[in-house]
Amino acid sequence: MSTSKTTEGEGSWYLSDISPADKSWDKHRTESDELAKLYETIGYSRYSERIGECSQWLAYAMQSNDEGQIKLKLREARFCRVRHCAVCQWRRQLMWRARFYKALPEIQKAFPTARWIFVTLTVRNCELTELRATLNWMNGAWKKLLLRKEFPALGFIKSVEVTRKADGTAHPHFHCLMLVPAGYFSSQKYMSQAKWVALWQSCLKTDYAPILDVRAVKSTKGTSDDSPEASNAAMLRAICETLKYAVKPSDLLADPKWLDELTKQLQKTRAVSVGGCLREFFSEDEPEDLINSEIEEDEKTEDDAILDFIWSTFVKRYKQGNRKQSKKNEGPLQESSLPAK
Repeated sequence: MSTSKTTEGEGSWYLSDISPADKSWDKHRTESDELAKLYETIGYSRYSERIGECSQWLAYAMQSNDEGQIKLKLREARFCRVRHCAVCQWRRQLMWRARFYKALPEIQKAFPTARWIFVTLTVRNCELTELRATLNWMNGAWKKLLLRKEFPALGFIKSVEVTRKADGTAHPHFHCLMLVPAGYFSSQKYMSQAKWVALWQSCLKTDYAPILDVRAVKSTKGTSDDSPEASNAAMLRAICETLKYAVKPSDLLADPKWLDELTKQLQKTRAVSVGGCLREFFSEDEPEDLINSEIEEDEKTEDDAILDFIWSTFVKRYKQGNRKQSKKNEGPLQESSLPAK
């Protein structure tokens, strides 16, 4: 969580004033409110109820340092884990990024001279009713790709993103961060953009050349800056691009009918997969912990002062309050199967 000067939030009751870097909570919780209403209108009352109850209160530990700064660290919250909940999507994204970034030093130690490339694999847009079949086809092509002798990666992490086009069709695509061996860029194993396109088309068995993007992960200044700081910044950008929303909240909220069909099409599909040598460094299981998103873990003490923040639908902000009142009549929140309509 953020660190802010005590004067910045002095006298305020709102989380985003006390800790400006936590302003994202207001944005995502507002999106979840809108999504809950939308799910209610299309007959998913159980999803609507669960998303409506998600993250209604947040408990933060408050610590201060010798420089008079306050650090807020999220200690407790309740999440609905409904796949498309804006808050839970955001928290999963943060957890995946933290998981990868924590593993990165060990990966670099094991493969000190290896490099990273970022590849985006696409197909033509499909009707939303054909999304599941299209993803199955793409995953089948991906498995073929892994078996091709030309495939250069030692390991990879792959995520699925689906965007909504103006005509209501779906644009599914894969974001892949791949670890390639030392010397890849100067060896016969190197694959140009054209070679990647041809290989992906061959695995898909299409009569068209799919759009594909491939680039080396490097500093924005290119090879002129190979410092650890520049390298880590480049990796962080690539990780953020790979591990982001499966579906943008704006697309989820654009059309009730589109949301209805998307929910059916993506039920029980996997959003992130890990393969090759990277499997030994971190799990591809969905994150269970949606609270501890920090790269560096802090030390918990019983002396930490706790601030409770309650979601206010009226002002669309988290404000200080008593979570015990908010927790009354709460039952366990668990991600459910697709509810009957």
